Amino acid sequence: MDIRPIAYDHPDAVKLNDQVQLEYAERYGESDMTPLDPAMFTPPRGLYLIAYDNEGFPVATGGWRAQQAGEENYADGDAELKRMYVVPAARGRALARRILALLEADARAAGRTRMVLETGTEQPEAIALYLSAGYTQVPQANRFGLYRTTDESRCFTKPLTRQLPTTPIPAPRKPLP
Repeated sequence: MDIRPIAYDHPDAVKLNDQVQLEYAERYGESDMTPLDPAMFTPPRGLYLIAYDNEGFPVATGGWRAQQAGEENYADGDAELKRMYVVPAARGRALARRILALLEADARAAGRTRMVLETGTEQPEAIALYLSAGYTQVPQANRFGLYRTTDESRCFTKPLTRQLPTTPIPAPRKPLP
């Protein structure tokens, strides 16, 4: 798989967004009405990724956008996960997990302190992914986003703490005589 940054309004992104909206409509009876602008996913205030299969077809997507404290219960420093989606034929290959890890690393590098996301009860696969990736569900009173007051809404957060280096730290040098 080739995972690369793509503009949110790129034709491949539009195609995958149309597909995810159809899935939302099938699961919830309507598409997601959250207003999204391509500029929201432009670094360093966001990032949008698409995974391409070996034949060059777009098969998975995900992005993050910066959020600040305001009327929808976000906090300063939040990075909001949006449009995580894998086409049905490509599911079961850990693509969502790989995209999620890349988005978290990018948001962390951009100085964001917490990843947040809103999903729904009709997406148990998504909920399982986020829980297994270290996300914590927030209480109803602390939900955020456009759908925070709906019964089906579930919101999750994960701190974006600095990762410790994976290479060993060199031993101290001996003092010079």
